[in-house]
Amino acid sequence: MRLSLRSLVPEAAPLSLRERLRAAGGALVGILATGLISQAAIGSGSGSGSTLPILIAPMGASAVLLFAVPASPLAQPWSIVGGNAVAALVGVSAALIVQNPYVAAALAISVAIALMMALRCLHPPSGAVALTAVLGGAPIRDLGYGFALWPVAANSLLLLAVALLFNNLTGRAYPHVLPKAPAGHGTKDPLPSARAGIIASDLDAVLRDYDQVLDVRRTDLEAIILQAQIHAYRRRSGQATCGEIMSRDVIAIGPEAPLHEARDTLRRHHIKALPVTDEGARVLGIVTQTDLLDKTRWDQSGPRLGPRRRLRLTLTRGRAPHGCVEDIMTAPVTTARPDTPISDLVLWMSDAGLHHLPVVGPDDRLVGIVSQTDLVAELLADAAERHVPSGAASGIHPVGERSAQIQPVV
Repeated sequence: MRLSLRSLVPEAAPLSLRERLRAAGGALVGILATGLISQAAIGSGSGSGSTLPILIAPMGASAVLLFAVPASPLAQPWSIVGGNAVAALVGVSAALIVQNPYVAAALAISVAIALMMALRCLHPPSGAVALTAVLGGAPIRDLGYGFALWPVAANSLLLLAVALLFNNLTGRAYPHVLPKAPAGHGTKDPLPSARAGIIASDLDAVLRDYDQVLDVRRTDLEAIILQAQIHAYRRRSGQATCGEIMSRDVIAIGPEAPLHEARDTLRRHHIKALPVTDEGARVLGIVTQTDLLDKTRWDQSGPRLGPRRRLRLTLTRGRAPHGCVEDIMTAPVTTARPDTPISDLVLWMSDAGLHHLPVVGPDDRLVGIVSQTDLVAELLADAAERHVPSGAASGIHPVGERSAQIQPVV
């Protein structure tokens, strides 16, 4: 009996006390603001004599979704506005057509659900809106289709406005937008992370077989699975870090160095990227072969700034460019720390298209650089070690620490 009772309690993801207080505080602010503004709008103060409803009960359920689970597909702006409007119109129509209130209520809710699912605005509190339109009594019935405008649309928009402000001010992006996809290569191939492990078609097949409405976006579910895979790899790989695989003998360049010097340095050392540092070895940006090709014009003397880029830089900075590394470098630049797990680099380098990552210390000074070659070598060594029988020599060893000093080029 004890086990069966426990099965009635749903499993929930762990939430911090801060998040619980944030959700409760949001509902408090949302309902209070909606009620006060609605009351002021219809002038229902003393002596006004207005019979218009100020705040309908379904808004309480909407507040739970908008503030407690703002990432839910059921809590998005179109869900609350569209769902409540559809349910109100269906409920009023059912009350006018069907005389029996209970038959009208059942019909209103069922039709509202079907329409909301078709219009992709499913919102559970909208069921209560449809029920209110049928069973709300004379004040609601007298409003007719005006019920959809007041109080339904007015309450919904007010609550939504508060949710937009409160959630974003308290660190919850709302509406819950899809993360920006990293830039690809202009081909039909999916990103590298989407071609390994569990891929999108696998997830789609499982969701079709599951055939139920889930209170989570497909893209969020895919992101959670990907992060779980990265976490599992991190656990299996023994927490290998950037400090173990990075090159420490780094060739850097100053921001005032001329463009031809950057070109010559890349050629001389057979490398494809140069961290740009100040005199204190703090990273200001990075200049790559792509920067030299895309942001300059080439002639017999080498790379130089074209007229358009000169004009753009002049308008942006308020001064004329000097044709130096600062004028073409990529900034700000993504950096790593020596203790950054290499599992984090996989996504940065595969999906974001990064080929080199400067590594900075606690004081933000350049201490090394990690390339795709360093990462691949470590992954190969790790794979070899995991497939070699115990006691046998693999012949491949993880990339060790390389001791040298940063060599700035000025």
